[in-house]
Amino acid sequence: MKKPAWVIEKERDRRAAAAQTVWLFGLHAVRDALLNPARERLRLIVTRNAADRLADAIAEAGLTPEIADARRFSAPLDPGSVHQGAALEVRPLDWGGIEDYIADPAPVLLLDRVSDPHNVGAVLRSAEVFGAAAVIAPARYSAPETGALAKAASGALERQPYLRVRNLGAAIVTLREAGREILGLDGEADTTLAQGLAGEGPVGLVLGAEGPGMRAGTRSACTRIVRIPAAGRFGSLNVSNAAAVALYAAMSG
Repeated sequence: MKKPAWVIEKERDRRAAAAQTVWLFGLHAVRDALLNPARERLRLIVTRNAADRLADAIAEAGLTPEIADARRFSAPLDPGSVHQGAALEVRPLDWGGIEDYIADPAPVLLLDRVSDPHNVGAVLRSAEVFGAAAVIAPARYSAPETGALAKAASGALERQPYLRVRNLGAAIVTLREAGREILGLDGEADTTLAQGLAGEGPVGLVLGAEGPGMRAGTRSACTRIVRIPAAGRFGSLNVSNAAAVALYAAMSG
């Protein structure tokens, strides 16, 4: 019996993901990845100074490092990467599917086409601090797992679930059908975030990219559109700050 097209495509995506590797860099990101038992580690390149500073993590990971000259660091990184003498080749983490987080009462963050790795890294850091169940983003047009994202996340990438799904609208529908209130954040909304959080059930918080905001389809899939009140008429929060404020409000309520 011939497999359906969607099954074939899903299997192809899984094989492609399994073959993909990512170079993490910087002492903090590399240390956290070395200490993460769920992380598949392939190759570690360090200077002697970085090897000394990471000695405990390297020993725990059981990985033999390649010692590089600090003046000719051999890892295949972008020239502007602040690597601090440490780079680690890894496979992307597998956080499972959205069904693994449906029963978790903690807030879920959904990012609609937030493509800047520094913003996503900062969001992951806030999500870990405030105890979000997961951060969910579309597989296309969102920041993938990269060294720059890991460095901005300051270790949170190793601990905070970051799911990239095929269809964000379908993910929202799945969460709504499971009883989760989905609040889309928009600075022009009439309803405040506090009013949107007045219910008793679990919530999902949707944030769009800076500038264009949420797409029309994402917006229409939300239960309510809410805003974070501002003291003045002008100015706005960037997406990572808005995520932190919204998560704090959701956890405090």
